[in-house]
Amino acid sequence: MAATPGVRGGQDGRPGGMRVERVTGTARTVGESGGGSGADRGAGGRTVGIKDVAREAGVSVGTVSNVINQPERVSPATLEHVRRVIDRLGYVRSESARQLRAGRSRIMALLVLDMGNPFFVDIARGAERTARAAGLGVMVCNSDQNPGDEADYLSLFAEQRVRGVLVTPADPSGANLRDFRRHGIPYVLVDRVGGDGGGCSVSVDDVVGGSLAIRHLAAAGHRSFAYVSGPDRLQQVRDRREGALLALAEAGLPAAALREIPADRLDVASGRDAGSRLLGLADRPTAVFCANDLLALGVLQALYAAGVRVPEEMAIVGYDDIEFAAAATVPLTSVRQPALTLGARAAELLLEETGEAAADHRHQQVVLQPELVVRRSSLTPR
Repeated sequence: MAATPGVRGGQDGRPGGMRVERVTGTARTVGESGGGSGADRGAGGRTVGIKDVAREAGVSVGTVSNVINQPERVSPATLEHVRRVIDRLGYVRSESARQLRAGRSRIMALLVLDMGNPFFVDIARGAERTARAAGLGVMVCNSDQNPGDEADYLSLFAEQRVRGVLVTPADPSGANLRDFRRHGIPYVLVDRVGGDGGGCSVSVDDVVGGSLAIRHLAAAGHRSFAYVSGPDRLQQVRDRREGALLALAEAGLPAAALREIPADRLDVASGRDAGSRLLGLADRPTAVFCANDLLALGVLQALYAAGVRVPEEMAIVGYDDIEFAAAATVPLTSVRQPALTLGARAAELLLEETGEAAADHRHQQVVLQPELVVRRSSLTPR
C-alpha cells in the first residue's frame, strides 16, 4: 500500500524509454526431438531439428539436448563444437515443446485499454521488469477499449496457455473474464478493483484522486467547474467523478457547480472536441478537471487555438501524470498514478499465484494512493 495521498511540486524528469518484449502466438519454434515436429527452418527453407544438429556434429541426440538444457554436463570442447553447428544450421530450441514437458509457460500476457496512452506503456514497463527478473517474457496486447477485441485476445491467451494474464478490463459486465476463468489460467486486474473473488487486483483509489483535483481547484478560489469525462462504462471515469463531487460537498458547493462534458474516448482528439464544446457554453466554467491527461492536453489545445489563456482565464487539471504533462506548452497539473508500481505489483501477484508456493497464495486487492502534482496550468488564484 502506498503512502497517504499528498501534494508535491512537479517533476520534469522521467525514466528513459521502455523496452517491452513482445511475443506473438506465431513465433517460429523448433522441436526438441525428431527432425520434423515443431522444428525451425534453415536458410534453404528445410526444417532443421535436433537430429540434424546431432548428425552434423557427429554426436548423439542426447548430447545435443544436454548442450541446450544442461551444458555443465558436456565437455568444453564438445560444447563449443555443437554450439557452432547449432549457429551454422540456424537451429532454435522449441519453447512450445519445453512448455509441454514443464507443464507451464514462460509467457505472461498483458492486455490494456490503449497502448497509445503513455500511462499503459508505463504499466507495461513495470510488469516487464518484474517478469524478466523471473525469467519470463511478456505478450502485450491492446483491447482499444473494445470488449469484442478483449474477448478475442482472452481466447488467444487460452489457446497459447500463457502463464497468466494481467488485464485492464474493457467489458463493464465482466462476462469476458467470467468466461475466461473456466480455462483455469490465473489473471490479475490492473487499474481496476476486483470484487468478485475471481483473482487479485491492483488499482489506484480514483475517488481520492478526483477529490484531490477539485479540492485543489476550489482552494484556488474556483466556484464553477467542468468534468471532461470518458466512456461511462469505465469504472475509473465514474470513480473520478464521484471524488470530484465529494470535494465539492466538502467545500460547501452544490453538485450543480460541476458540469460534465462527456468524451467518447480517452484520447487527445476527444479532448479537443470536448474543449470546443466547453468554449460554446454560455456560462463558461473557470476550471476544468479531465479524466486523464490525454483529454486534458486536447482541451488545452482547443483553448489555446481559441485564444483562451491558461490558467488566467481557465485552469486545467489532468489525471495520470504522463510524461507529456510536464512538457506541455503550459505544464499540466495532474493527479499522478504510480503506473510503474501498478504493473510491477500486478506481475508480482501473478508470479506468486503461479510459482512454487502457489498452494499458499491468497487473492489480494491492492489499492495504491494517488498524489497531486501541481504545475502552472492551475496556479493562478481567483
